[in-house]
Amino acid sequence: MRHNKQEYTTFTVRTATTLLPFIMQALGGISRTRAKAIMQGGGCRVGRSQVTQFDYELRPGDRVEISKHKRKATLSSRFLRLVYEDAQIIVVEKAIGILSMASAHHQFCVKTLLDTYLRRSGQRCTAHVVHRLDRDTSGLLVYAKTREAEQILENNWHDIVTDRRYVALVSGRMTQKSGTVRSYLKDNKQYFTFSSEEDNGGKLAITHFRLLGAGDKHSLVELSLETGRKNQIRVHMQDLGHPVCGDIKYGNGDDPIGRLALHAFRLHFYHPITGEHLKFETPVPANFNIVRQPS
Repeated sequence: MRHNKQEYTTFTVRTATTLLPFIMQALGGISRTRAKAIMQGGGCRVGRSQVTQFDYELRPGDRVEISKHKRKATLSSRFLRLVYEDAQIIVVEKAIGILSMASAHHQFCVKTLLDTYLRRSGQRCTAHVVHRLDRDTSGLLVYAKTREAEQILENNWHDIVTDRRYVALVSGRMTQKSGTVRSYLKDNKQYFTFSSEEDNGGKLAITHFRLLGAGDKHSLVELSLETGRKNQIRVHMQDLGHPVCGDIKYGNGDDPIGRLALHAFRLHFYHPITGEHLKFETPVPANFNIVRQPS
C-alpha cells in the first residue's frame, strides 16, 4: 500500500468481496459504524471515483483508496439534494427553478452544480444527462458519471426504469378515481405542445393517473408515464380539464401554492452496471397537501 497526495491509503483487492467488509478489514478491524461513516463522508474511492454504496462489489485487482478524513467538498445547494452516489451514477432531488441541463453555454443548471461538486471532491468525471425534468418541476433525477453508464441508461431507459411516478396538485374537484390519457403531442413553431386524439404527426403519449384526494377546489393526483414526452403530464391534465396548479403555460391561472405543483417523487431502476434494483422515493411536498387524502 502507499499514500497519495490526497492523504488516501491505496489497497489492492486480492479476493472478491464487497466494499464495507473490505474497509473494515483493511483498516484493522474497525467497526461497521466507523466504516460506514468513512464511506458516507466521501472517504472511499474505487478506480478514482467516490463510492458510497456499502455493498459495492469488488473484484481481484481493484484498487481501493481510503481516507479517514472527510472530504471538504460537499454538495450543498438550495437547488439540489444528494440522494445516492456510487462510481457510475448519482441520484439527486431537484428543487424548482433550475434546469436539468443547460440550454445555453455556461447556463446555471443541475449539471453545472454536479460538475462543480465532482471536481471539488477530486473525482475525475462529469455528470452525464440521461433524462430531464422541467425547470419548475421538482423531484428525482439520475445522472451518469461514466460514458458506459450513460450509454446503457440512454439506450435502455424503458427497460431499466421499472417505476417512475409523479404527484400533482391540480385545479378542480376530480371525480374519476383512475384512468389513462392517450393522445398525440406535437409542438408548433412557438414550442407550444398541442394534443390530439388522432395522429397529428406528433408522438404518441400515454399517462396513467390515480386520484389521491379531492377537495372542493383542488385534487391531488398520482401519475405514471408509459411514454416520456415533453410537457406530457401538463398537457394531459389540461386535456382532462384539471390542469396542474401554477402552470403558466397550460394552466387556468389557479396558483394556490405559488409554484408549478408537479413533483417526481418515485424513481425505481436497475443499476446500469451492477444490475441491482435501486428504489428511491421522496415525500409529497408539504404544500401540496391542501386536500384531504383518504386514510
